[in-house]
Amino acid sequence: MVIFGARQIGKTYSVREFAKNYEYFLEINFETDKSAKEIFEGDINAGALISKLRLKYENKVIEPEKTLIFFDEIQLCPNAFTSLKPLTDDGRYHVIASGSSLGTKYRKETSYPVGYVDIITMYSLDFEEYLWAAKMDERHIDTVRDCIRNVEPIEEFLLSVFNERFRDYLIIGGMPEAVEAFMADKDHSSARKIQKEINRIYLEDIGKYANSTDKSKAIRCFGSIPIQLAKDNKKFMYSEMEKSTNANNRTYNSGISWLIDSYLVNPCYNLQEPHIPLKANSILSSFKLFYHDTGLLMSMTEPQVAWSVFKGDIYANKGALMENAVSEALTKNGIEAYHFAKKSLETDFIIPMDRDTAVIEVKSGKNTRSKAIYSVMSDKYGVERGMFIENGNIYMDGEVEHYPLFAASFIRSMERYGWENLKDGRVDRDI
Repeated sequence: MVIFGARQIGKTYSVREFAKNYEYFLEINFETDKSAKEIFEGDINAGALISKLRLKYENKVIEPEKTLIFFDEIQLCPNAFTSLKPLTDDGRYHVIASGSSLGTKYRKETSYPVGYVDIITMYSLDFEEYLWAAKMDERHIDTVRDCIRNVEPIEEFLLSVFNERFRDYLIIGGMPEAVEAFMADKDHSSARKIQKEINRIYLEDIGKYANSTDKSKAIRCFGSIPIQLAKDNKKFMYSEMEKSTNANNRTYNSGISWLIDSYLVNPCYNLQEPHIPLKANSILSSFKLFYHDTGLLMSMTEPQVAWSVFKGDIYANKGALMENAVSEALTKNGIEAYHFAKKSLETDFIIPMDRDTAVIEVKSGKNTRSKAIYSVMSDKYGVERGMFIENGNIYMDGEVEHYPLFAASFIRSMERYGWENLKDGRVDRDI
């Protein structure tokens, strides 16, 4: 198994917890144990490799069928990628690999054993997982999910509680360390310090893992995200990084690709037309770029923005935070989101939804009307479903559905025809 995902989301912790199911566990971190790379030089068939592992880690028991081997920061040892194939063929030892910036390495690693590993994408906590951390009673979560599924209003007191928890989630985000700190003392500032440190680590990672060509470009793109999202249309503009007419997609494409491959950002491409297949209709040179964790994005803004959200002004920062939160929720539900902008017509999100396409408009301010949502649902474009994500309750307005701001986290419960893996309102998906 290979685990992809941004740094600090809990990959290593999760593997260590999972390892408790095994009698023996061997963890090798190629960043802290640099001499471990020597094991993967020369012959790396399964027998030779296990012999060398036993020789180097003589205090560890490596027994067939009873041992989990964990290669952490595997991107630092290319030969370890190659070893996954013979270890899989051998079948006697279970192996998990993970690492920061692993996505960038995977796409460039010619020896990567495609077809021999299970790939899992791991994210920071979504809103439901945050509620678990906050000790929310599962029955309340199930009640809200049922209301979303049946398009029925949520009881006002319960809605108020969920809205309050969601405002905290916007500020704290889903990074495990930040969530843990907040749950311990309910102090937003302690979580903010952790968030800032994580963002600093991300910048260090760019300097450490990106090649010389991508490094400065990725750093500029990363730093511009709050500015890009604060614009009215949220479209990524190269001019925000340098005041030059030469700044274009060709100049910054490699830096943006590095951020995407590192799971730090979620792209939302514009569509030529809002028709299935959406991917085939996407315009790769026109896009929005959302940060993978809204709490981390919040920490890149002034403290006053977090204070405004805490006080209930979800529209703070021109709605950038809410739109980012919806993008994050869709991604964590395994949904690839797009948008549609053509002349004066502009939507927030267009998504595939079981047999249909759906348009989502995020209205975090007082204005909960949008001509765009009705335009793309017209005969001209034929988008089947329209949804408002807004500061309100659940109801139908003609053919258009209205849901509260946190409902995007339960988007799978909105599917009309079910989902092949849907069980009791939950969907089997990437972690």
